[in-house]
Amino acid sequence: MYKSFYNSPIGTMILTCDESCDSLTGLYFDGQKYLPCQLQHIEIKDSLKIFQDVKDKLNQYFSGKNPDFNSIRLNPAGTPFQLKVWQILLNIDYGKTMTYGEIADIVAKDLGKEKMSPQAIGGAVGHNPISIIIPCHRVLGRNHSLTGYAGGIERKQFLLDLENKIKVKSKL
Repeated sequence: MYKSFYNSPIGTMILTCDESCDSLTGLYFDGQKYLPCQLQHIEIKDSLKIFQDVKDKLNQYFSGKNPDFNSIRLNPAGTPFQLKVWQILLNIDYGKTMTYGEIADIVAKDLGKEKMSPQAIGGAVGHNPISIIIPCHRVLGRNHSLTGYAGGIERKQFLLDLENKIKVKSKL
């Protein structure tokens, strides 16, 4: 596993890839909640193509464009439930949002269940290891309120504003 750093307008980000160097395994804000402690022991390899590709896309994103992240191969590590939730996140379009409850309804239907807890969805969303590209910042609370983000609510608001000047109700 290797890492690199990216200086975004809202703080340093840590990129990680697997040993094959062709898949992104992590994109974290430095100091965010659930940041894996083993990241400090991973070798830095800034020159890897995967990191250069991701940084190019992030530069486009932070300049206000909607880059096509589909060319970035993702390999997030998670439980089958988490992977199912993260796959749904990948389908939330740039500038759009969904609620935890809406995602819970989709997951419940996919699993053949009558109901799914929005809190369970929140746990999976919160542990998303690939911020921005797997757009967990596009998930809002009930009544489209601004709630929860492992990178911090201020960053979530910045990302939503960047994408579509979306103003949402805050629980703060």
